[in-house]
Amino acid sequence: MASVLYRLGRFSFRRRGRVLAVWLLMLILLAGAAAVFRGPTSDSFSMPGTEAQRALDSLHEQFPQASGATGTIVLAAPEGPGLNKAAVAAIVQEAARVPGAIAAIDPFKAGSVTPDGRYALVQVQFDTGADEITADQRAAYERVGASAQGLRVEHGGEVLKAGVEIGSTEALGVLVAAVVLLVTFGSLVAAGMTLLNALIGVAAGMAGLFALSGVLELTSTAPILALMLGLAVGIDYSLFITFRYRQYLTEGVPAEEAAGRAIGTAGSAVVFAGATVVIALAGLSVVGIPFLSVMGLAAAGTITLAVLVALTLLPAMLGFAGSRVLPRKQRDGRAAGPAHEGFGYRWGRIVTRLRVPILLVGVVGLGALALPVQDMRLSLPDAGTAASGSPAREAYDLISEGFGPGFNGRLVAVVSGDDAQATGTAAKQAAQLISSTEGVLAVSPPQPNQKGTTLLMTIVPKTGPTDAATEQTVHSIRERLADIDGATVALTGATAVGIDVSAKLADAMPVYLLLVVGLSILLLMLVFRSLLVPIKAALGFLLTVGATFGITVAIFQQGHLADLLGIDVPGPLVSFLPILLIGILFGLAMDYEVFLVSRMREDFVHGDSPQQATVNGLGHNARVVTAAALIMAAVFGGFVFMHDPIIKSIGFALAVGVLVDAFIVRLTLVPATMFLLGRAAWWLPRPVDRILPNLDIEGETLHRNLAAEQRDDARDTIKV
Repeated sequence: MASVLYRLGRFSFRRRGRVLAVWLLMLILLAGAAAVFRGPTSDSFSMPGTEAQRALDSLHEQFPQASGATGTIVLAAPEGPGLNKAAVAAIVQEAARVPGAIAAIDPFKAGSVTPDGRYALVQVQFDTGADEITADQRAAYERVGASAQGLRVEHGGEVLKAGVEIGSTEALGVLVAAVVLLVTFGSLVAAGMTLLNALIGVAAGMAGLFALSGVLELTSTAPILALMLGLAVGIDYSLFITFRYRQYLTEGVPAEEAAGRAIGTAGSAVVFAGATVVIALAGLSVVGIPFLSVMGLAAAGTITLAVLVALTLLPAMLGFAGSRVLPRKQRDGRAAGPAHEGFGYRWGRIVTRLRVPILLVGVVGLGALALPVQDMRLSLPDAGTAASGSPAREAYDLISEGFGPGFNGRLVAVVSGDDAQATGTAAKQAAQLISSTEGVLAVSPPQPNQKGTTLLMTIVPKTGPTDAATEQTVHSIRERLADIDGATVALTGATAVGIDVSAKLADAMPVYLLLVVGLSILLLMLVFRSLLVPIKAALGFLLTVGATFGITVAIFQQGHLADLLGIDVPGPLVSFLPILLIGILFGLAMDYEVFLVSRMREDFVHGDSPQQATVNGLGHNARVVTAAALIMAAVFGGFVFMHDPIIKSIGFALAVGVLVDAFIVRLTLVPATMFLLGRAAWWLPRPVDRILPNLDIEGETLHRNLAAEQRDDARDTIKV
């Protein structure tokens, strides 16, 4: 592989004008396709095969007028005589005139008024789903009751769901990345070129993703995740290759040859690292959860483009930059002189000398950080976790204040049958069973469709939507309704959907973790031709994941230091965060593993002792891995400032995971373990060695071929 990439690097360097033109043309075409074919994003988390999803599908078919988005307008009067019926009726009429609204229900007729008459809920039913509600409809809905005098009016419900937008705070991560690149390279040209290369790659990836959104249903989180990962790995991959290219230049290698060798060696590691991330993300498809599959594939596509850009566009841009990628004192063909042993070598000697206590402290410390995982709870986000002061959050808090937390977690029982009479009888029996279930506050009378074959009942639990007691209430209701004859009774609603999604994801997580760990062992066996190195890498990955989960739970769920991150209401983690984090961190952890250990293997293969190879690997690559980790953490950390709780938690967990894995696991525990293992680290049973193909990630074959060519050239020169 290294030889193929070597030729690709030289070709791209030599034909840099054409390569740049092709990428710019591709970017323009993708941008045009995105503008023409871009479709809306979705905030629905469908889960085929679950009871809640089956009930929603049944509603859509049998009770279409009740399957659209709903809005809840909360009215509150000051202390005194309570709400004025005429004023409330005027608000109801105004709500009914909102474009797309098919009904607005008077709270006095529906009984959705508190006993003291101070609070009321106006339910508004729309004819389309929340994803199809336009910005104009949403704005008109939020204006309802604006002219009401002496009343507090808040607007909530599904209708307010809007896609997540990228703001200026994410640019902070890019700014930090630029500073780290400038410090690392000491050259504005090298830093700017590396950053520009990554931006072109992520722009192409995002344009392609939006172009496909017209035919694929994307969640609003998917493009943000693709941007987050594409930008982070794009910068890192360009950083690794540029760093190696500069090393060759300082050794006196001609520019074109240096570009070829950099792509052949560092580029090989980039291909493997990118492949691990892509495989891990694409592997989310095996979980069988559509929205998670789309998120994984979207991010995988963006990362694939980032790899292609690093292998082709980057050497072309290196050709344009020339020697300006070097600091001024190293330009004009002057070598940098003897290699200076920097902090990486000193740190390597410290770690290897204190290897046993460092391993003990590191493993015990990461294990302690993982302890909060025992209390981890998963749920889909609701309005209670929305940004403080937002309309949805204000409505949520006002409902809790007036009616109690359960009114924010209302459930819907869907009774479906073939015969109207039998369905009605089953609905009455279901209502009695539900109302007598512990944890249920109230059950509404059955509401039939036109044929009477499908009836709806609204259930109000005593506790909030993400409360553990509500989850138990849902399970209890389902157990009691399982034996009803004459009709099918299913429980749905946003709260039930969230519980079903969380349960299915929790069941899938151990299987996916086993898949990822097994994959890491197999891939690293191919790369390093070793048995113990892959096992060590997998164990290090498990330590990273455990500590990252523990820290995230401690802050986002338990509330420790939550104020520093703008989390005013701690709660369960978003359901798909753990499984998504496993896939992403696996790929990123393997990045650093490959870049560090490949150099250790390279020096070992060329005659160094295992111990010296370990120190050399850390000495050569500690600086670039440190820079890469800081850049990646900065990019991810920039998303922590977003108001959306999903993006905030994903950005935080990824930033923490990268820092833990790079600085504690890869730069500390890995060299300590490698030094301790010694020659045994590179042992591989002979039968396995014969079966495994030689991928030549470290470019050993390439170096031999180049050395042979140089000897042949020297002999030809002597003959002449």
